[in-house]
Amino acid sequence: MAKTDDSEPKKKTLYTIKLDDAQMDQVKAWCDKRLWSFYEVDYARFAFKGDGVNIVGYASGKLVVQGKKTEDWVTYVLEGEITHDPKLGYDEVLNPEWFETHAGLDESGKGDLFGPLISACVIADKAMIEKWREAGLQDSKKITSDAAIYRLEKLIRQTKGVVIETTWAGMAKYNQLYKKFGNNLNKLLAWMHAKSCENALAKRHVPWGLLDQFSKQPLVQRQLKVEDFELRMRTKAESDPVVAAASVIARAEYVRQMEKLSDQAGFKLSKGASATVKKQGKQLVEKFGPDCLGDYAKLHFRTAYEVLGLPVPEKQPWQRY
Repeated sequence: MAKTDDSEPKKKTLYTIKLDDAQMDQVKAWCDKRLWSFYEVDYARFAFKGDGVNIVGYASGKLVVQGKKTEDWVTYVLEGEITHDPKLGYDEVLNPEWFETHAGLDESGKGDLFGPLISACVIADKAMIEKWREAGLQDSKKITSDAAIYRLEKLIRQTKGVVIETTWAGMAKYNQLYKKFGNNLNKLLAWMHAKSCENALAKRHVPWGLLDQFSKQPLVQRQLKVEDFELRMRTKAESDPVVAAASVIARAEYVRQMEKLSDQAGFKLSKGASATVKKQGKQLVEKFGPDCLGDYAKLHFRTAYEVLGLPVPEKQPWQRY
């Protein structure tokens, strides 16, 4: 029997990428031309079954390629004929820091009227990162399904050796904390991130971490009480797989808490701060009284003032923190 080489890298069987409309049309035309089998997928522009690979193009612009011949199709067709931008297999060359052992921080719930603000910190090493990427890990903002969020969260949490810490408070406590931090959401979030990071580093110290930037000022760095640790920050940091993992952990906890609040309310609460959310806020006030809104919502939101029929406070002048 031939001996297999365990050191040979495993071929990818799942690949996702964001494409523009013209590129999506090219992919569809390529599959049509080869008479690949078309099948239905929810929220998809198209879905095809081909030779050793399935391809789904979603309305959001996300293309998902899956199957034993994923690498070949991506390399020779997608990158060779459509995007003309070879990336598959070059991540360690283009982004070597992704594969270093480090911490990643992100949050969820910041722009939502209902539900808590969740901070998450994840510490992972190369083996974990490679496993998660193979399973299709990406920024939670690109994942529209709660089921997919929970699936990825389970994968991350069940990974041996991973460190995960979250910081959040119930809605009544959140509204108290917001006032405690001078009615400044960024200062409150910075404190939460610092707490998550400190707790994670107490379990496994790493030399550096990356934060999805939410302020031009180093607010989290000023709060951190740890030595020999560099916290970097940049916008769109979710491209880093450890920050993406933190994003998934934070979102999963937010979704879980929203489910509990929905059960408490007696109807499914919506995310965001839309007209629908405003209508639901009024339903809560009608059902439980105005004093109850703070048990479900962030009271500093403009929408909360509108729900309660109160004048919206003027924006505070910008200050350097």
